[in-house]
Amino acid sequence: MDLNYTPEELAFADEVRQWVRANLPPETRERVLHHKRLGKEEQVEWQRRLHAHGWGAPRWPKEYGGPGWNSVQQHLFDEVLSEEGAPQALPFGLSMIGPVLMAFGSQKQKDYYLPRILRQDDWWCQGFSEPGSGSDLASLRMKAELDGDEWVLNGQKTWTTLGQYANMIFLLARTDPAAKKQQGISMLLADMSTPGITIRPIITIDGEHEVNEVFFDNVRVPKDHIVGAPGMGWSYAKFLLSHERTNIARIGRSKSELTRLKKIATEETVDGVPLIQTPGFREKIAAVEIELMALELTNLRMIAAERAGQAPGAEANMLKIKGSEIQQTLTELMMEAVGPYALPFNPEAREPGWHGEPIGPEYAAPLGPDYFNYRKVTIYGGSNEIQRNILAKAVLGL
Repeated sequence: MDLNYTPEELAFADEVRQWVRANLPPETRERVLHHKRLGKEEQVEWQRRLHAHGWGAPRWPKEYGGPGWNSVQQHLFDEVLSEEGAPQALPFGLSMIGPVLMAFGSQKQKDYYLPRILRQDDWWCQGFSEPGSGSDLASLRMKAELDGDEWVLNGQKTWTTLGQYANMIFLLARTDPAAKKQQGISMLLADMSTPGITIRPIITIDGEHEVNEVFFDNVRVPKDHIVGAPGMGWSYAKFLLSHERTNIARIGRSKSELTRLKKIATEETVDGVPLIQTPGFREKIAAVEIELMALELTNLRMIAAERAGQAPGAEANMLKIKGSEIQQTLTELMMEAVGPYALPFNPEAREPGWHGEPIGPEYAAPLGPDYFNYRKVTIYGGSNEIQRNILAKAVLGL
């Protein structure tokens, strides 16, 4: 197993870096690196620039419009973009429903939706969780009943991330109430402008409107908007979630955040000594850096196995667990580094162009909201408790 990059791979990373520096708008880069809010337009524009260069879907095969990169190139691409302050790719189209449609969708669905995902013509959201059906997703109660040439949807979805921007949703609904709970579920696609769909915001603990609840009241969608076969939605959802859990590790982003933490710890002082030079805090930084290095090596081992033709095993679950915990630890250490300056709640300071007087250093304003927001990462995509149960069963045989 060779975990070292080849000269060709290092040259590829340099090519990506130079292109990003030449094409990423400076104001967008500054907003990302300083945790300012990004608008929908900026995210769409960046995706379209990547697509125009042929890099819009780094994990897609060439036949569907991707660059056809191997797993090492995909990893390096993600890492460079995180280092350079590029916006995170929206996962719902590129990493979730896109791969599902490639594997299980009809030819009509592939021909229509995949190019639109690449161009960011459609903004997708995910309709899986319901009140009372989160980690126990198979208990979902939303119904889809066939009426002639249409499915009639009734029910509720919750925690619908960025649903306020979305024009399309992929969702799970119960199409056979008499079947066992996993076998009676199907996956469907719906236009968010369809009559009967109502979106209500959920304001999270950090004060942001990031998630929503979505209600379906006799919503009619065409019969051919089902993905694959009826009753197979649970299998398709597991396929989708395996992609989501790997992405949740966000190794490149965590490496960028570690650099940010070190910079903050260099500027903050205790009795005139930079915090990064104090033994206690240096040990905390070293501990999370070691965890992050181990996570990256685990990811590289998975990449090396894929390069050798081996299918990945439980690594996706491991990456999700440790990756999410490291993200939370980084937010905690940044909060600790700035101390009381992280306490004031000043959401306006995250707006682009804000010129108010900061409370403490300017970089302190987003730290409290980030800390609260990142409490979610060990929950979504399958809570870490559930991931540990999966590992216990699949790896340890318990």
